[in-house]
Amino acid sequence: MNIISALKLENKTRSRQKQQEQAHPKATKGIEIKSKREIEIMRESSRIVATVLKEVAEIMKPGMTTLEVDAYAEKRIREMGAVPSFKGYHNFPASICISINSEVVHGIPSPRRVLKPGDVVKVDTGAYKNGFHGDSCITVILPPVSDRAARLARVAEEALFKGIALVKAGAYLLDLATAIESHVKAHGYTIVEDFTGHGVGRNLHEEPAVFNFHTHKLPNVKLRAGMTLAIEPIVNEGSRHVRILKDKWTAVTVDNSLSAQFEHTVLVTETGYEILTDRSLVPSLAVV
Repeated sequence: MNIISALKLENKTRSRQKQQEQAHPKATKGIEIKSKREIEIMRESSRIVATVLKEVAEIMKPGMTTLEVDAYAEKRIREMGAVPSFKGYHNFPASICISINSEVVHGIPSPRRVLKPGDVVKVDTGAYKNGFHGDSCITVILPPVSDRAARLARVAEEALFKGIALVKAGAYLLDLATAIESHVKAHGYTIVEDFTGHGVGRNLHEEPAVFNFHTHKLPNVKLRAGMTLAIEPIVNEGSRHVRILKDKWTAVTVDNSLSAQFEHTVLVTETGYEILTDRSLVPSLAVV
């Protein structure tokens, strides 16, 4: 490598490091209420996340590696003027978490992991733009889709919307959690309690913890207009318990049962909510 190439590489590395530092500022304490200007910014970062996830769902197919999916997501996030929220966060090495079948969350993309027919694929990503993050997760089942997998994913997505339906100023987090857990249990599944949702905005993870199960061990926060929450129930086919693999990131079900997850970034309003990462509001690749 000549000196000019070396200097270009060094400048590129420094630029990436600066972007990561900007995307992961020192966490602030307390629950933040976003201003109208900040909400507008979050709409944009969240729209980018929604766009990327919608496109990923369309391009994923058996034979692709999980690293190829990650490369596509990072490319699109950057093309839209944002920085991948996850890359470098606590040294996470990628722009998406991609977790397959019995993997629950935080799966690391790999050139050796090849997607297969029937896989239940969870893709979680975030985008940071103009000082604020958007965060969302989808579950995609690669064809052929089994009834077993389809039912699990359907219930997980329904549970998310059961919680979202109760979001408005004056509601309490325990209301959301109870609705989510009740729906999941009514269908014979379990809620993972090791991971919760969270506030999101200036930081990728902010207060409050947004739990998906009935508990009195966490603060039962009263919602206020201007709060922005990442609501993300994780639903297991079998045991709710998980274990962490040797990579220190990937969580898997202890009984090798399937797991599904859906997540949206949601704005609390005086009369209800706005789903900032609503994928139905962005175009499909076919019409771009």
